[in-house]
Amino acid sequence: MPQRRSHVAPSAADSELARALAALRETVDAPREFSAEARAEAEAAEGVPTGRDLRDVPFATLDPVGSRDLDQAFHLERRGSGYTVRYAIADVPGFVKPGGAVDAEARRRGQTLYAADGSIPLHPRALSEDRASLLAGVDRPALVWTFDLDDAGEVVHRALERAVIRSRAQLDYGSTQRSLDAGEDGPAALLPEIGALLLDQERRRGGASLNLPDEEVVRTPDGGYSIERRRPLPVEEWNAQLSLLTGMAAADLMREAGVGILRTMPEPDPAAFASFRLQTRALGRPWTSGGYGEYLRLLDRDDPLTLPILSAASALFRGAGYVAFDGAAPDEVVQAAIGAPYAHATAPLRRLVDRWVLAICLAVSEGRSVPTWVRESLGDLPGLMQESAQRASRLNAATVNIVEAALLAPLVGTELEATVIERREDRATVQIADPAVTASASVGGGAVPGDVVRVTVVRADIARGEVELSAADVAPEGVSAQESPSSS
Repeated sequence: MPQRRSHVAPSAADSELARALAALRETVDAPREFSAEARAEAEAAEGVPTGRDLRDVPFATLDPVGSRDLDQAFHLERRGSGYTVRYAIADVPGFVKPGGAVDAEARRRGQTLYAADGSIPLHPRALSEDRASLLAGVDRPALVWTFDLDDAGEVVHRALERAVIRSRAQLDYGSTQRSLDAGEDGPAALLPEIGALLLDQERRRGGASLNLPDEEVVRTPDGGYSIERRRPLPVEEWNAQLSLLTGMAAADLMREAGVGILRTMPEPDPAAFASFRLQTRALGRPWTSGGYGEYLRLLDRDDPLTLPILSAASALFRGAGYVAFDGAAPDEVVQAAIGAPYAHATAPLRRLVDRWVLAICLAVSEGRSVPTWVRESLGDLPGLMQESAQRASRLNAATVNIVEAALLAPLVGTELEATVIERREDRATVQIADPAVTASASVGGGAVPGDVVRVTVVRADIARGEVELSAADVAPEGVSAQESPSSS
């Protein structure tokens, strides 16, 4: 799916849309301002100055354009027929004083929240976007994982140490993908090779990636808003594999130590698999053999039926949570979509639980006892993270709903073409291509997932983020998504 952007002009953003987004921010059930004590503590934080000097290693970061909260930096090099991967993580455990004002604020928040008109950070920006962030051209304390991989991408050695690094470049996804496509040399030159090997390891483990198109509300240069829907670039998938590699290593260390917190997700039950098989058959793309991960990997991303299939597959990716333990590791430790035990360990500037995971892993790697503050608070984390995840989900959904209503408000009474993604009785989830809006519509007739229908915009309430669509029968002459080029 190519990138689709639907734009709301500044005139709308300056009026009803802007007011609705501002009102939404006020309703978020999370602290928006940091206490004076937390701000002062963050501005005075110096981190831990000790550790190995790795400033001669040319690390680089890879993030969306304009990011300031840079959690990770990487360095890739060949090692005989294999590779060495260095993955540096911002040393947030060294900056945040346990029991201090910043710690208390972070526990209340759980994670950074992203709204259309700005973020609500986990830590004061003096810390998350400056002192602890792995910005290019400055010395930074970091927790550096080193992985030696063989020629198949298997880990043959791993290590974790505290170090001082200096990132040489702040890369972004789009320009890095273009550079790699052009065959140019650079910090990410080995990322396609290593990423492909790690993806093959994922396939061997039975892991699965859903890879639904991203949906994000962004500000435009002219001061308006847009919704962008796009499929992740290959470089994003390869980069994600470095993070997954680190999360699996962290899980192994904690399980060996008998203390930690894992990110888990159960294997889908037989009923979920059976339902998904029926849906793929109904859509004309039957899943007949192999694992579901392999089936999803082989879908043609340019096939208009892929989006309805991925939407149906989302039912297989449910039940994710956190399991804390201090003693024997729990029986259920696998994150089914990854196909291995896994922990969140690579985003401590933006996610609370990562600080605990890193503190445990560093202590184990250095042969020290796990800090008392970690053990005493470990059991609180699953609840804190679940609460923050629900808050983030509500904020994201409400933001998208408001902007979608603004996109459709000028089109009330207009008929548009849409593709049916999911059908339940007399309601269907439909995807409008232009403007890029996903919404529920009342439908009649025999419209099924994959069909193209005509929908009329009946109502669009920006303040409430509500849209009402009414769909006619299948598009003229029964055109289906398989046959309609405009739906792709």
